[in-house]
Amino acid sequence: MASRTEIISRFYDQADEDGRLQRSRHGQLEYAVTMNYIHRYASEGSSILETGAGTGRYSAALAEEGFHVTAVELTENNFLILQKKSRDIKNLKAVQGDATDLSSFADQSFDMTLVLGPLYHLYEKEDINKAIDEAIRVTKKDGIIFFAFLSVFGIMYANYFQGNWAFGQTENFTDDLNIRHFKEQLFTGYDVTEFEQLFAGKPVQWITTAGTDGILEPIEERSDFTITDEDFRQFTDWYLAFAEKRELLGSTNHLLYICRRL
Repeated sequence: MASRTEIISRFYDQADEDGRLQRSRHGQLEYAVTMNYIHRYASEGSSILETGAGTGRYSAALAEEGFHVTAVELTENNFLILQKKSRDIKNLKAVQGDATDLSSFADQSFDMTLVLGPLYHLYEKEDINKAIDEAIRVTKKDGIIFFAFLSVFGIMYANYFQGNWAFGQTENFTDDLNIRHFKEQLFTGYDVTEFEQLFAGKPVQWITTAGTDGILEPIEERSDFTITDEDFRQFTDWYLAFAEKRELLGSTNHLLYICRRL
């Protein structure tokens, strides 16, 4: 059986994550909302760690803004692209590694830690806790940590209304409708409350949970979907006003759990 790293690497060797965040409207919204929240909590000159940095879409942009960014990426293909970017961008350091093992970094090394992808692809409780605990460990006292995760309901809405609902339900739920997590899913989703409960007993203080792309991804698949740049800017501002609405969180695809390190 393929390992978690092999499964993830095969996917990202073919995926264009930078393109998704730049060309699709749901990707543009996810990026804009995530950056908005980062800017709310990052101070000028902050040291920022991003684990699961991919090809560096967020890390590179933040480094160009003057933050001191260390970007950790697991997969070989993404890391090579990230490493190339780091040669040309001041304040950006690229490191190949796994979010579950940040032992190359000392305790309380960073003002802010961004875990914007790894928890999409972690399934075993031990690995999930390692990634969470490591992010907390390397963040300074009173520092801010972002954990991105997926809503299982958002996954269902976005991917399984094309004549494949039964497959999606079997993939993501047990027969008695409990949520499933296993590495062959590639992307694993959570009930919002289920994800928040992962932090019970951890040395963090919850700040907020926010959606980052709403239900835009499945809507964008419609043949009659259209939105001008001007309307999209207005829509983004509107979405930001409601991004933390509890009644809307389950339907969004991507979410952020934001907390403060105690």
